[in-house]
Amino acid sequence: MPLPSRRSFLRLGGVGAAGTLGALTPARAAHTPDDTFTLLRHRWREVATGPPGDPRARPYRELARAAARYRDTMAPGPSWLWPDERFPSFTATPRRLRVMALAYALDERPELARAVAEGMSHYVRHVYAAGAEPAGNWWHWQIGVPKALLDAAVLTGQASAELRDAVDHFVPLSRLASYGGTSTAANRVDLCLVTLLRAMLDDDHERARAAVAALAPVFRLVSDGDGFYRDGSYIQHSYVPYQGTYGVTLLSGLATLYAVLRGSPWELTDTNVFDTVERSFAPFVRDGACMDLVRGRSVGRRAFGDHESGRAIAAAVLLLGESAPTEVRARWQAMVKGWAVRGTYRPVLRHADPALHARLTVIMDDDAVPAAPEPLGHRLLPMSARAVHRAPGWCAALSMASHRIGHYEHGNGENLRGWHTGSGMLYWWAEGSGDQYSDAFWPTVDPYRLPGTTVSTRRLPDGAGAGWGDTRTPWRWVGGASDGTYAAVGQHLSGLESTMEAFKSWFFLDDAVVCLGAGITAGDGVAVETIVDNRRTSAALTTGEGWAHVEGHGGYLVPGPQVLRTLRDRRAGGGVSRDYTTLWLDHGVDPRDAGYAYTLLPGATPWETRLRAADPGRVRVPANTARVQAVQVPALGLTAACFWNAGTAGGLTVSAPCAVLVRERPGGSATVTVADPRRDLGELSVTLPRPVAGVLEGDAVAARGGLRFGRLADREGASVTVRVRLA
Repeated sequence: MPLPSRRSFLRLGGVGAAGTLGALTPARAAHTPDDTFTLLRHRWREVATGPPGDPRARPYRELARAAARYRDTMAPGPSWLWPDERFPSFTATPRRLRVMALAYALDERPELARAVAEGMSHYVRHVYAAGAEPAGNWWHWQIGVPKALLDAAVLTGQASAELRDAVDHFVPLSRLASYGGTSTAANRVDLCLVTLLRAMLDDDHERARAAVAALAPVFRLVSDGDGFYRDGSYIQHSYVPYQGTYGVTLLSGLATLYAVLRGSPWELTDTNVFDTVERSFAPFVRDGACMDLVRGRSVGRRAFGDHESGRAIAAAVLLLGESAPTEVRARWQAMVKGWAVRGTYRPVLRHADPALHARLTVIMDDDAVPAAPEPLGHRLLPMSARAVHRAPGWCAALSMASHRIGHYEHGNGENLRGWHTGSGMLYWWAEGSGDQYSDAFWPTVDPYRLPGTTVSTRRLPDGAGAGWGDTRTPWRWVGGASDGTYAAVGQHLSGLESTMEAFKSWFFLDDAVVCLGAGITAGDGVAVETIVDNRRTSAALTTGEGWAHVEGHGGYLVPGPQVLRTLRDRRAGGGVSRDYTTLWLDHGVDPRDAGYAYTLLPGATPWETRLRAADPGRVRVPANTARVQAVQVPALGLTAACFWNAGTAGGLTVSAPCAVLVRERPGGSATVTVADPRRDLGELSVTLPRPVAGVLEGDAVAARGGLRFGRLADREGASVTVRVRLA
């Protein structure tokens, strides 16, 4: 029986046509097609292929070539489907089958459908058979393999009794009975997708209902464990910020389910996930790339993986937008168009899959959709120990560790040397340095000298510390205060498998990040270093008295008597090599109460850097100790401090450990922002340099010339801003 053309497929409503489903393999039992599932299969195919696109465009041509290559080289044998991929081949073989299936969905060539049917049958018989011993990672058996095979089955209309039996064996309905363990957040969404796809093969209403009902816990905000938090954090594996990998898998899965189930008896109505787009994902996308500090152990998988994650987020946002209110969809389309317009290092359209290419092309060609500019301001996510700061012409992001969040994650042999990414790694991008962490950074960078970190140089074994992200510190003071424009962020740091302890603060301003360190102490018998920066560049390095500059990147102020050390070298790893310029401060062997102070000037010219070095009063540092670290910027009326203990600095006095940011305004008013990073304060008193005459706006009480804040512990480390009248 010939397979239907794409046009007739769409007219019939998809793979549910009775003679098509299982046409090339025996059907389990004849049944009358259910119109509801005909619609679901049609929608599934629409989601996978996107709106009609130009088959001459690069993504379509590359897909067609890859599918033809896989079809032509498929040579089933006892230990392989393709000779270069010996079984079990949990990833590559199912992926190749899905590639051929997607190519068939776009251009219905019978030879592709036959190859998919033959390949799936062979793989299920030799690897993914009901009753097989599920060796290795559970994920392959319950999510990775069945999701790819079922997707291919629905796209081509090929399904066998053996595939059904295998999925029923490894992913029974009981897998969705409880929410916990490996069935949370992104994993839960994937398990629900597998269950819904399995329901599509047999028009199974019970499975479809179970799949959708099991999603309910995913939509709820959490205060611990896996999921989305009130501040926008997304955690998976209990301790790892993961918007860029597991998070986008969740977002993409939900976007797919919203689109596929629309108009069905199981249509999704919970809209909480819509809030996560701008609260949880957008802050970590810069010019189309997803920042590595929310990509967990996946950072070293391949070059430009951050751009790959960014494309996945863009695709999920555009697809979810099809189910969002009109004004929300318009805002998201403008945001994604802005990413694509600015993303010149790995252009989104050039590297998109066909579905994203088709959806994005519509927006790029529509003059009514503006390209939204890069937003300005500061986003602090205390529950995941992450911060992102955007100012004109540059962007910075900070990765920390705490009693909640691990230094790094390793697992499945990945990211074995990411030890110090939670030790205050400071990523930053100025104009012209957009691929700084994309192009082979992780395999070639010195893992002991990550930018911004303070580390013991004690040698560590690959995969040091517990796996899967449980590499936390004992300290609760990690976070800070932000008024949305500026921020004071701090980290009480313990080194990974080290005796080192330090107090680190970052003050994010319009044109600079002021970096302070104090109380740096260790007894490992080796040197401790603070890495001012480690740029992947061979550009010219210029140094002067109290300053340094890297051409095309920016400047650094390192006032004496500190001695800035520098190194320019070429490093190899992963079969490639890259040039680096490293700047660091050496605190010596087993330091006792050492410290540092330097300022990062992203995008500054040599002249601007020298000018700033000659004007030390522009940003003052009234305190840099293990009790308090503070800065003042007179021109902004700004005083900001990280208080590790109750105390006084820069005219501020606080009754307990906290972060404070004060901006005096013309006319005798001020805004006061406070936060309780430790999340344990019942009350906090703050006294300003000038007495408070009254509270004009916000949740605080004027008392004894200062302010009293209550129940900060309930705010999960979030900042509280009030506006006051000064006496």
